[in-house]
Amino acid sequence: MAISRLPLDQQLESLRSVLSRNDVLTEVLARTAALDLPGWYVTAGCLFQTVWNVVTEKPPTSGIKDYDVFYFDGSDLSWEAEDSVIQAGREVFADLPAEVEIRNEARVHLWYEDKFGVPCPPYDSAEAAIDSFAATTCCLGVRVKTDGRWRVYAPHGLSDVFNLVLRPNPVLAPRSVYEVKAAR
Repeated sequence: MAISRLPLDQQLESLRSVLSRNDVLTEVLARTAALDLPGWYVTAGCLFQTVWNVVTEKPPTSGIKDYDVFYFDGSDLSWEAEDSVIQAGREVFADLPAEVEIRNEARVHLWYEDKFGVPCPPYDSAEAAIDSFAATTCCLGVRVKTDGRWRVYAPHGLSDVFNLVLRPNPVLAPRSVYEVKAAR
């Protein structure tokens, strides 16, 4: 039976099993947990691309551009505060064979329009930021809690992830952003 047709609890077990095959990802999850960032998730492409790689029998890290780490800290919206976290992350992830990009989602509204051409209302959580990704399959976040349990945020479920489906998310991102991601 296809994973996408399993009950959700079994889909979650399958997701963890599949994602655990990507050693870089499991290391990013473990090291990010140690950074103890508020409301953090590893998000988007590194997650669904790992699933797609495993499903299509490619190496788990194939085609992954970077590993995105989102956190949400509304207590200080300065670039200096975010950059301090980014620099700490550079040290923590320095020996990994991949780029890890850390961003405070509480600050996105300050630069989003300049980069993407449309305004972005302030987010109230990392989950709200994940909700606005360009494609519904990208709307996925995972973190490891201190007790080792995984927390998965998947507002559109996991079926499209396991079925290799990429569809636009009409919430925020311009169609051109979706098209670039789909082409990649």
